[in-house]
This record gives sequence, structure tokens and C-alpha cells, in this order.
Amino acid sequence: MGKHAAKGLEPDVITYSALINACAKGDYAEKTVQSLVEMQRKGLGPDVITYNALISACAKGDNAEKALQLWVEMQRKGLEPDVITYSALINACAKGDYAEKILQLLVERQRKGLEPKEPNVSTYSALISACAKGDNAEKALQLWVEMQRKGLEPDVITYSARIKACARATMQRRLCSNWWRCSGRGWSPT
Repeated sequence: MGKHAAKGLEPDVITYSALINACAKGDYAEKTVQSLVEMQRKGLGPDVITYNALISACAKGDNAEKALQLWVEMQRKGLEPDVITYSALINACAKGDYAEKILQLLVERQRKGLEPKEPNVSTYSALISACAKGDNAEKALQLWVEMQRKGLEPDVITYSARIKACARATMQRRLCSNWWRCSGRGWSPT
């Protein structure tokens, strides 16, 4: 960005947010942080879009703790999380042992009117995945049943999460059953 500043063009919050978002999508975590530091050094405060990009980068980098810190920080600065913020947070938390935090986030998201009345397949997949990582296979299976009761069709991510939950809990019978259902649809669990 130094070349542009020499020509009298100074980056603004939108420019930095776009840069941080691009770095996050490109898996350049170090550049994401550098861009944030440079932005703040120039006296520019991150906005909701900037925080969404940062939280998404944390999710991609399996850093749920940092994602949650950023979420708290943005609210402390008076910025209201939006549906993208919550989706990125849920994604970050699903990669760690944060099933209960995901449930809290869903309740808050619904309270703020940012969540459909009923969670979707992605939400259930994140919850089941978090339960699997947290060695809470029973909760994962409860969510699986609840999801199907609501008429939601599991996808390959949901099946993979359930398979992992069963494997961690040594529920071989259920593991095999899920594996065959998944492969019967032409899916390869991740």
C-alpha cells in the first residue's frame, strides 16, 4: 500500500477490510494480522466487515479463542455483530471444543433476529462437529435425531461429523451404519 500513499492515495477502512478479507481467504494469517496492525497504526478503527474477515481468518486457522476475543472486542467498541459474524464464530467454535458456546451463540443470534427460527443444515453440522471434538457423542447423536425430525437432510459434512463423533466414542455399530449411508449417496466422508 506504500506505492499508493506516495501518489496521495491513502487506504481507508474499506480498503483495509478488503485486504484483510483477501488475506484471510488466501490463508495468509500473518498478512491478515500485519494489515490490521498497519490499519490501526494509521488511526483507522476496524468496522464490522473488518472484524468479520478477522474472525473468518481465525476460523480458517483453527483459533477459536482469538475469534471469541475479537467478537468481545468488537462489541466493546460498540460494533453490533451481524449474521456473518455469528456464522464465522460458529465455524471457528466448531473446530474446537466449544459446543456449548455455539449453542449460546445460536440463542443470541436468534434473539437479535439474525437467525432463522430454525437452525439449518450448516448450523447442525457445526454443532455435531463441535460435539465430536468435545467427546460428547451422545449430544451429537441427539442433534442428529433432532435435525432429521425437523426434516433437514444431512449433507456430507454432517455425516462426517457424526462419523467422527461415533468413532471417538467407540460406537462402531453406528459408525459403520453412517459410513455405509454416506458412501451409498456417493459421498466420501472428510
